[in-house]
Parts: sequence; structure tokens; C-alpha cells
Amino acid sequence: MRAARDAYGEVLLELGKENPDIVVLDADLSSSTKTSVFAKAFPERFFNVGIAEANMMGVAAGLASAGKIPFVSTFAVFATGRVFDQIRQSIAYSGFNVKIVATHGGLTVGPDGATHQALEDIALMRVLPEMTVIVPSDAEETKQAVRAAAAHDGPVYIRLGREAVPDVFPSGATFEIGKGNMFSPGIPREQVIAASPEEIRFDVSFIACGVMVKECLDAAAILETHGIKAAVAGFASVKPFDADLCIALARRSRLMVSAEEHNVIGGLGGAVCECLAENHPVRVLRVGVMDRFGESGPARELLEAYGLTGPSIAEKVKTAFSLL
Repeated sequence: MRAARDAYGEVLLELGKENPDIVVLDADLSSSTKTSVFAKAFPERFFNVGIAEANMMGVAAGLASAGKIPFVSTFAVFATGRVFDQIRQSIAYSGFNVKIVATHGGLTVGPDGATHQALEDIALMRVLPEMTVIVPSDAEETKQAVRAAAAHDGPVYIRLGREAVPDVFPSGATFEIGKGNMFSPGIPREQVIAASPEEIRFDVSFIACGVMVKECLDAAAILETHGIKAAVAGFASVKPFDADLCIALARRSRLMVSAEEHNVIGGLGGAVCECLAENHPVRVLRVGVMDRFGESGPARELLEAYGLTGPSIAEKVKTAFSLL
């Protein structure tokens, strides 16, 4: 188990060695966001702007306009809500090459409570034109996603969690912006899309991001013991959205389930429903925070309280499946 933010610090250091145009900005939280690793190696390319997040976004836009590749980090609740105007006007509208990598997203921030638990950030960033939105499932996918973001020309938002999480990214899999990955069963994405619905069939298909990929894998294992065949796809690339894989899974499934550590409104579940409503209408169960704020508590207990653990998800799916 490793925290995605630790992987971020490591890959940021690697990128810094490879590309002298990469610069890093932080808002007095570099120990928590792990940008401190980069700061120690490249102090002349690291800027701690203090508790001035809005100014940080403006500085990042200026650096990008001069040809630099700024990576900007703070907690997700500050990296989106506090600075939405600056991101919209100074970064997204201009299409500047700024990478916003936010840590401490979702309920699993834990004891810091509702004020620090960003449950709206995916929706805020997803609605912005030009913005790419990525929510990796574990440390390995984080490293690949950060590298993909560095190579991508344009603004990117990457959401990372606080806690250490199990390694779930399939061995040998590759993260690509705009494409999902099959986590279970071990069928390549391309095969799922190309095969006829009669060749590959599931009772239920999960589309998940972030820490919820592991919970969906657990739920799928439970459902299998009840004779319900389940597939789990990781959609770390929330935007651009992999419509091809989503539609292919819907054509092969009786029930689709979206799962995210985020408000069910406007995030990954919204993307799934929008895609399927226009292309292949099918029953969708949205798993996430049901339009409420978070609260203080241990990360695991919060996931349990909000119905976001594998056993809770399996029960919701069994209920929904019985009504089909």
C-alpha cells in the first residue's frame, strides 16, 4: 500500500531531472502534497507562495505564458473551490499549460472534516472547457498519469487522496488520457469494444475512479458469490471520457454502476449518465456521496458511513439488480 501523493512526489522529482522547464508551486503545504521532494532538489524552480492560492494560480498562468510547465499543488478543496475564478479566467480560458495536482481529495481526508473534504472538485473542473480531469486509482496509475499530464499540452487537473491505498492498477497496463482500463476481468479494453455483445456479457459493469476502484473490485468479488457476473473498469480519465468503453460495457450489461468518492452530482456518475442517455440508455446506479457534505472521522469509518465500501456497494447492486 502506498499513498498516491507519495508517488506524485517521486515522479515530480524524476520529471524535474528530465525537463528543466518544469517548475513547481505550492501554497505552504509542500510537506503534505509531497512537492517538498522537488523543492529540495530544485530550490530555484520551486515557489512557495504562502497561503495565497488565488495568487498561485495567476503566477502559474504567467509562468506557462513564458514557456514553463508549472505544477501547482495544494489540498483539493483549496485547489478548486477557493480559486475557481482564477482557474477559469487565467488558465482554462487561455488554454495555458498548467498542471493542477491536488491532494487530500474526497472523504478519506478523514479527521479534517467537511471544510477540507472536497466532494465537488471533479464537477468544478470537469465543467471547464479545455480542462483535462484525472483521478488515479493507486500509486502506479498516479505516476503514469502525472507523466501523461506533463506531456499533454493544456491545463490538467489531477485529484489525489491522502491515505495509503492498495495497488490495484493491472500489471502491464498503460494509462492514457481519454481511455479507461479494464481492471476485472482481465480482458483488454480494445477486445471489449471490438467483440460483439453476445461474445462478452456481464450482469453488471462498474465504472469507477480513485479509491472506489478497489471498493468496486471487492464488491464484484462478493457479487460473484451470489451468481452475479461483474466487470470493473477504471476511468481515471474522467475528462476526456472514454465513451467507447462505456457504451461497449452498457451493451453487454443489464446494470451499469458508477462509483466515485465525490458528490453523485456532476462528477464521474454525471459523465456516465450523459454518455449513456445519448448513446445507449440503460439502468445506471450512481454510487457516491448523496448530495451532502462530509464529516470528521477515520477514513475507513467514513467510507462505511457513506455506503462506499465493497460490501455496501454489493448490497446496493443486489437490490437494484432484483428490480430489473
